[in-house]
Amino acid sequence: MNKKLTHTDDKGKLSMVDVTAKPEEVRTARAEGKIKLSPETIRLIRDNEIKKGDVLTVAEVAGIQAAKATHTLIPLCHPLPVTKVDVKADVTGEGVTVISMARCTGRTGIEMEALTAVAVALLTVYDMCKAVDKEMEITGITLLEKTKGTA
Repeated sequence: MNKKLTHTDDKGKLSMVDVTAKPEEVRTARAEGKIKLSPETIRLIRDNEIKKGDVLTVAEVAGIQAAKATHTLIPLCHPLPVTKVDVKADVTGEGVTVISMARCTGRTGIEMEALTAVAVALLTVYDMCKAVDKEMEITGITLLEKTKGTA
C-alpha cells in the first residue's frame, strides 16, 4: 500500500495540512507510557522522599501543561482548543506508568497532545529521580485510542 504523506507537498516540501474544510468534531485520545525504576527509587517515590518533591503530582501537572503546549513543540501540529486533559501517574512493580486523555472540539485529532502529555510526564519523573537512579528507562509510549464524533 502506497500512502501519501500528509505533511508534504507534491515536491516533498513540508506543508501544514489545511483542515479548514473539515467539520468540527469532539475528538478524544488516550496514550500510555512507562518508566522503569530501581526498587529503591520506587520506594522513595511511594514514601514521598525524593528531594525534588512529590514526583507523581509534579509529573501529572507537567503532562497537563505539555498537552496544552504541544503545537509549540511539534512544528506542523495545529493549535487546538483543548477542553480537557487528564494525566494519571501510578507506581507499579517496575516503576511508574502514565496514562493520559486529551479532548477537544476541533477539525483535527488530539493524539499528539495525549502522547506529548505522557512523554513529558515521564521525562519529569526522570528529571526528579536522576540523582538517585542511573538506570531509568522510558518505554512503551503508545497511543491507546483516538475517537471522534459530532460536536
